[in-house]
Amino acid sequence: MQHARAASQAEPEIEQDDFTTREPSPEGSRRLVVVTYNIRYAVGSHLIGGSLLRRAGLRWPGRRPRLVGENIRKAARLLSDGAHLPRADVIALQEADSGTLRAGGRHVARELAAELRMGYVRAHVPTPKDVEPKGRKWWLDFEERMLRGEDGDTGVALLSRLPLSSPERIELPWDTCPWRPRLAVAASVPFGGSRLHVFNAHIDTHANVEGQLRQHRTILALAERTPEPAVLLGDFNTLNDEGRQAARSLLEENGYTTPMRTNTPTWRSGPIRHHFDWIFVRGARALRWGVARVRGISDHWPVWVELEPE
Repeated sequence: MQHARAASQAEPEIEQDDFTTREPSPEGSRRLVVVTYNIRYAVGSHLIGGSLLRRAGLRWPGRRPRLVGENIRKAARLLSDGAHLPRADVIALQEADSGTLRAGGRHVARELAAELRMGYVRAHVPTPKDVEPKGRKWWLDFEERMLRGEDGDTGVALLSRLPLSSPERIELPWDTCPWRPRLAVAASVPFGGSRLHVFNAHIDTHANVEGQLRQHRTILALAERTPEPAVLLGDFNTLNDEGRQAARSLLEENGYTTPMRTNTPTWRSGPIRHHFDWIFVRGARALRWGVARVRGISDHWPVWVELEPE
């Protein structure tokens, strides 16, 4: 049975705030750098190694708030100083925790937006109060879990130097795992006299290929409401060649293109590389793109594209 959310939980509202310090042009820029980044709650890049240490009983909870705070500041420099990618104008974050133990109680999206002097919108999934974590396939069970009844939550967010308007929480169909955000968040920004509609999704890593495509179709149906330029991006969790080709084919069949080559590494753990993170565009031209392969903040790397109107 598929669910939009646990029946006992009320739908959370979208969170929004603005830390920008100057008045932007009402038409926005004709060129925007858009980034997708699974920030892994800014805890670092050692997914498998960290899991093995936790299982051996080696934890240092007292240092977690400082570690995550330092990584948020590192992420702000990475996304703004131009050394590894052009300065970001719009950022799609996944695994943007707020108040969780694993994030040291910090609010990752809000603190990063404040560091970057950006506005942000965020949609989250409440931590279940009465549901135990579900068993997972062993190769998907390295991530640090949240605890039942935690006050914190995890979610997806959009950050922008330009004004964010029409924010929308998008429920995605999911099956059995309420412990990760099976949702997307959307908003629009000024873009060369029009609007650029941005859809940030964290697709279910536990779903089969058809389950993942159902989630993409939900977003595609909403994006079809506007003829204006649109970007569909995020952590698509394309674990294998079948998933990568299926996601790419579906989006291309619906009029979206990507400058990314299939099997571009965007995630690493030790010697292992995967292509999880994607950017697809409709109604805009990709001038250049890249992957900022910087370690230490997350196991994912930021993926970026510079866009201009067609």
